[in-house]
Parts: sequence; C-alpha cells; structure tokens
Amino acid sequence: MAGKKFVRLIDGEFVEVKGVQTAGTAGQAGDIPALDSAGRINQNMMPVGIGAVVETMPDHPDNLSAGDFVNIWDDSGARKARKADASNGRRAHGFVLATESEGNVDVYLSGVNVGVTVAAGEVGKAVYLGTGGGFTTTAPDTTGHISQEIGIVVGQNKVEFEAQRPVTLA
Repeated sequence: MAGKKFVRLIDGEFVEVKGVQTAGTAGQAGDIPALDSAGRINQNMMPVGIGAVVETMPDHPDNLSAGDFVNIWDDSGARKARKADASNGRRAHGFVLATESEGNVDVYLSGVNVGVTVAAGEVGKAVYLGTGGGFTTTAPDTTGHISQEIGIVVGQNKVEFEAQRPVTLA
C-alpha cells in the first residue's frame, strides 16, 4: 500500500507506520485500519455478522478474476475455489472481488458483487450463472447445463448475490 502513514508511540519512541488493509494476526491488535483503493474497509476486517460473509481459501489454478462467480469444492479434504460454470455443473457458491492466479482468495458468500460489468438499464433483472465464472441476464435453456439464478442487478456494475438451487436442464 502506497497510502498514508501515521506516527505511533512504540516503547517510548515515535515510529512511522502504515495502516493495515486486511485482517491478519492477533499481533495486529490495536493497529489502525486503512481504506482500500475503493475507499472501503476490507470485509475480512469486520466482525462476524457485520457485512458480507467472507471465507479465505486456496484457489484452484483457474486464474480467478475480480467479479468471477465461484464454486467451492473439496480437494482431498481442502476447500478450494474455482470458477463456477453452468456447462459442467459447477454451481455458484460465492464470488471474488480480486484477481488471483495462485495462493489464497477471499470468497464472498453474500453481498454485492461490484467486480462485474452490467448496464444500469438492467436494474431489477435476474442474473443466471453462465460459463467460466460469468453470468447472463437471460435464463439458460441448453440441455445438460444447469440453470441457477444467482442474483439481481441492483445498479450499474452491481449484482446482489442470492444463489438459488440449480436445476439440470433436460
């Protein structure tokens, strides 16, 4: 973070420090939070029950992109996230707001996905799972695919995530 710094008194000495942008360890207790590039506090810094439900987990080597809807799966006892996809039955369980090619990723299990591209004129339309982590505002009808409503367009580039149970199309 190239952001703002502040002065903190540590063991009788003034030390310049940066605010923290993500929750980490108990050793960060008492640190001052810093806003992210969107001017918001990272959701993983909020107490349980406040804001979106966020789980940090390893991602699958799908190269997740901001806005992707993701499927959570069990890989030999480890929960992982990969792109949700209506063409192969990978239902959507959440979404990501940061691009990740390896390592851990924050999966939002609820809340507003602001990483999507959707016109303001689509407000109020239902959103359905598409392919490759994407979505569509047209109900799918392809045999063998799943149809899963995953939310509602609530504004330009904003989808309120509300995943429904998928139906396999015949």
